[in-house]
Amino acid sequence: MSEIVVKQVDGLTMVGRGESRHWVPMDGPEKFKGSEAGTRPMELFLISLAGCTGMDVISLLDKMRVKYRTMEVTVDSERAPEHPKVYTYIKLVYKIYGKNLDQYLDKIKKAIDLSQNKYCSISEMIRRANITLEHEYQLIEDEA
Repeated sequence: MSEIVVKQVDGLTMVGRGESRHWVPMDGPEKFKGSEAGTRPMELFLISLAGCTGMDVISLLDKMRVKYRTMEVTVDSERAPEHPKVYTYIKLVYKIYGKNLDQYLDKIKKAIDLSQNKYCSISEMIRRANITLEHEYQLIEDEA
């Protein structure tokens, strides 16, 4: 079992720490007595999702010897209009940058599929919560 600690700093400003022992600042908007001094918890959820699957894909692409320059994951989402305003839709876009990436298309698709359907725990939790989770990829040719 993991131990997470979240402490109030001031108003809605809080810091949280997990087993990695790194503190993460969180905050809310000024209109709710926040200080705008940290990432909002719901944003952290999406950042965690993108980080989880992104690390999977990077690891898998490297193991598959795919030559790419860098990768990023962007997230688009929609939330229910009423409280508790849960996410109802999440879309991940994997952007892989490099040269001649078409030759690696099958490996890139496989890495993303393995992350989404086998390795990323957060993706699986989202699916179990019946939230629509979609993904796509973009191969971005660059000069580097």
